[in-house]
Amino acid sequence: MISRIKALLAGLDPKQPEHPDDLVVAVTMLLAEAARMDQRVDPAERQVIELRLAQRFGLTAEAATAHLDRALASAETGNRFFAFTQQVKNGMTPEERVKLVEMLWEVVYADGRLDPYEDNLMRRVAGLLDLSDAENGAARKRVLARAPAVKAEKQGSGPVGSGRGVLATDH
Repeated sequence: MISRIKALLAGLDPKQPEHPDDLVVAVTMLLAEAARMDQRVDPAERQVIELRLAQRFGLTAEAATAHLDRALASAETGNRFFAFTQQVKNGMTPEERVKLVEMLWEVVYADGRLDPYEDNLMRRVAGLLDLSDAENGAARKRVLARAPAVKAEKQGSGPVGSGRGVLATDH
């Protein structure tokens, strides 16, 4: 609230990030946090993030990779998690925030399984972005419907030789 008052007094629009790149950084940091939530960043997760950043923000492949590399190298995500979600919340429409949650679900499922920490992150992010459980769940279902490999694992075939479904964990 105080930041909004300060922004109004300074003539800034409190609903928008100060710089266009702020939104890119915030989204990238959230996507990177989703990728490393299970203590490792799978190449498939990197690929999804780079692709979605390029598509969403019109970045070149090199720029998307550079943004992701900076985000993964940064240790501040946990310290500024709320700030990043607020930048996204203020810089995107509700429909765009739902699309971001879909992107996050794609990253979470890119390695073919759902870690309990990833599941918890998704609930927290959706809540901080003012999305309902129903919107979050619908986004998740859309991602699962588009991802045949994950869908097959969810139905019980699991990774080869594992005998576990997508909701199994290594923790």
